[in-house]
Amino acid sequence: MEPVEIVFGTALPLNRSDIDTDQIIPSDWLKRVERTGFDRGLFSEWRDDPSFVLNDERFTEATILVAGANFGTGSSREHAVWAIQQYGFKAVISPRFADIFRNNCTKNGLVPVQVSAEIGEELLRSVESNPELVITVDVSKRVLEVPDLNISCSFPLEDAVQERFLKGLDDIGITMKYESEIHEYQQQRPDWLPSISA
Repeated sequence: MEPVEIVFGTALPLNRSDIDTDQIIPSDWLKRVERTGFDRGLFSEWRDDPSFVLNDERFTEATILVAGANFGTGSSREHAVWAIQQYGFKAVISPRFADIFRNNCTKNGLVPVQVSAEIGEELLRSVESNPELVITVDVSKRVLEVPDLNISCSFPLEDAVQERFLKGLDDIGITMKYESEIHEYQQQRPDWLPSISA
């Protein structure tokens, strides 16, 4: 995955709570073999409504998704994160994330920014009234900043997760940090043990 240090830009206000992964990417889209094209399935059932916020041209350049509380509940599917990213979002702000969804975010490079309910509500209202409002998510400092609203607050991000983002490490990348140790172990491993090498 690509390193993420700062996400800077405008936001899209998704003023709904308890959004589950089936609403983020309906199950019909899980039949795809490819790992691309999920942006077209993002909130696809809701997008049938012309008044749904993703159909509002004022928010087409948004790189940050601001949502209500309890975002990403339901079944574990990385497809939900892929759909959000492929649509163009680099961070999601919410007062609460489902644990599995949050974990999937951190392993795929989508920054989950958890804020207080008060700040979440203020951001939703402000972005709805001002689509040009600029938000900065600083992963290196673990700080969310919105100068026009005098907001500057920290958000939780474990040290290991922060390192993932800053260095662009997925699970394979983390494993490869120990490549020399793995190679050394393989060299010392007895020949009589089972092996998958050709």
